Amino acid sequence: MKFLDQAKIYITSGAGGAGCISFRREKFIEFGGPNGGDGGRGGDVVAECVDGLNTLIDYRYQQHFKAKTGGHGMGKDRAGGRGADVILKVPVGTQIFDEDNETLLADFTAVGQRVVIAKGGNGGFGNAHFKSSTNQAPRRANPGQPGEERTIWLRLKLIADAGLVGLPNAGKSTFLAAVSAAKPKIADYPFTTLHPQLGVVSVDGREFVLADIPGLIEGASEGAGLGTRFLGHVERCRVLLHLIDGTCEHAGKAYKTVRAELAAYEHDLVDKPEIVALNKIDAIAPEDLKQQVARLKRAAKTTPMLLSGATGKGVQEVLRAVRAVVDGADAAERGDSAAEEAWHP
Repeated sequence: MKFLDQAKIYITSGAGGAGCISFRREKFIEFGGPNGGDGGRGGDVVAECVDGLNTLIDYRYQQHFKAKTGGHGMGKDRAGGRGADVILKVPVGTQIFDEDNETLLADFTAVGQRVVIAKGGNGGFGNAHFKSSTNQAPRRANPGQPGEERTIWLRLKLIADAGLVGLPNAGKSTFLAAVSAAKPKIADYPFTTLHPQLGVVSVDGREFVLADIPGLIEGASEGAGLGTRFLGHVERCRVLLHLIDGTCEHAGKAYKTVRAELAAYEHDLVDKPEIVALNKIDAIAPEDLKQQVARLKRAAKTTPMLLSGATGKGVQEVLRAVRAVVDGADAAERGDSAAEEAWHP
């Protein structure tokens, strides 16, 4: 299935049904009277978070969605039926923005969440609604109210516990393939990965979700390479695993390049917990490895972990470090929620 993480669609809620002008006329009934029913309410446009979706591809081929108009009122005090709603099914992690692409309307983080994006118009009153002692034969009825029209943006941000970042050819896809059942494309040229990839990683009997983000290059924040479009997928991650290619010219400069692009993207990515790891140590001579570790240690202000995604050396240690940060974040969230539940005014 093609990966699509952004879509622009046009939605219209249903207009309300018109009220009816009608009078009661029955054989052997001495007095008649108004009996026009009210119109039905128009359908809403509702966004619902469902399971089983991981892309917005459904909105690639259909961009217009319109809810049904409410039924018109009828004689004998019969009200019109309510118009059918339009349900926009979206995957977990979807955000809905207004036409300006900045105003957040909804943020779906759990299956089952529902948000009304556009409300249907109210139905009009029939003439039976206006009868009174001084107006016993009203000949007026209201039309239904129009529905809402708006253009919205759907933006998908994958839900993952940890995110892989680094320059192209840093070995991110190889690492993901080695630690999970994911099968990303692996080749010896830059930008092999063109779309984010997810994998479920199991370490010491526990699991977490790891996201592989397409490589960043210098100037990505200004649109170079693939730009920073896919960095939105790591905004929800608890920890970043920064892989540096040990065979590159200068590991410290490679680290600073990616960090500069993360800072330019904002959204507090540079403040997230980070684990720095030097990859491809199996392809480096011991003297060169020592030099690269020293360079990376000076740049990152921390001792990097060493691993080889191809041979598996050091991989389990890195996964345990990631798992520890994820567990710590989970425990902190549980502690906050427990404190909130325990407190009473």
